[in-house]
Amino acid sequence: MAALGGERRLRRARSASSKLAVAAIISLAAALPGTGRAQTNLKIGVINVQRLLEQAPQSKAVNDKLQAEFGPRQSDIVKMRQSLQQKQDRYQKDQAVMGDEERTNLERQIRDDQRDLERTQNEFVEDYNARRNDEVGKLQRDVLQLVQAYATAQKYDLVLGDAIYFSGAVDITAPVLAELQAKGTGAAKSAAPAKGAGGK
Repeated sequence: MAALGGERRLRRARSASSKLAVAAIISLAAALPGTGRAQTNLKIGVINVQRLLEQAPQSKAVNDKLQAEFGPRQSDIVKMRQSLQQKQDRYQKDQAVMGDEERTNLERQIRDDQRDLERTQNEFVEDYNARRNDEVGKLQRDVLQLVQAYATAQKYDLVLGDAIYFSGAVDITAPVLAELQAKGTGAAKSAAPAKGAGGK
């Protein structure tokens, strides 16, 4: 049960971190030069923030980085959980034929393993959330800067991150996402030659 609860907490933590990433830029607004024009001529754009964050290659890069960093610890937790389960199964199967000392020793091992597993899972979730928040914060800043640069280049007066209602005419999610994808691809291409040069 402790293992299952830890896994649920991990899922909730990941979900909460993802929601935090969306919420952090949900109110994104870039008021740009040119607002002196008549209000009827305002150029306004709206971004679907959740789509932007889900589909941007930078988001995948964050997930891959966290997986590489925390994957080994997650594997260790799985092994601990399996070991505990094996001891619990053995206890259920053989307790009736065990001697008092053997049964007492196994009960103590199960209690110790349950405590260690719960502590390890809690530490994992806390560390994962802290690192994810750091990485998501960097991602948010990168996305915000790119949106502001795009809005300035396209001479937008106002760019909003989501709205209760907006038509496709003001939805600029696709072009901004294309900019993010181009930036992500460009970074990957520039990194490849540098790696090769270092290996020579």
